[in-house]
Amino acid sequence: MSFLNDLFIGLDAAIREDLQERLDIVEHKIKFMDKVPVALLDASNTPGYLLSEEITFAGGMLETDILSAVFIIYYQPGKTLTDLMREVPSALGEDWQAVKNNRVILLNDDTTRERTAENVVSLIEDLAEMLHPGSFIFGHEGDKWIRFGV
Repeated sequence: MSFLNDLFIGLDAAIREDLQERLDIVEHKIKFMDKVPVALLDASNTPGYLLSEEITFAGGMLETDILSAVFIIYYQPGKTLTDLMREVPSALGEDWQAVKNNRVILLNDDTTRERTAENVVSLIEDLAEMLHPGSFIFGHEGDKWIRFGV
């Protein structure tokens, strides 16, 4: 949680406790799961590292080799889900494992908003739900992210 420490400073104790409890639930569940190789790409298939700490906390492992990625998450600041739905299909490789297994995810995390502890904890929950379907259900699919089938 070290990357969240600065965000937790100055929070009301009750809010901090609630956020910590949410993180503890994710952390406890993923402790018993294998790390999932995840490629984080923008719409032009350029690897990104912006969400690497959040992905790691959610039980993922950033993978730079697209062919080895179990999941591919397309995320680009300033792009909406609609933008990504238009641009991503032409960027996909048919031979990618994640594409073959319908494990392509489009993410719009409202990057224009302020980076707060609440927003980061919510993103970690969403990533856990993406990477471990069935183990986590937080209910933001369709709003902030979607599974993209080809």
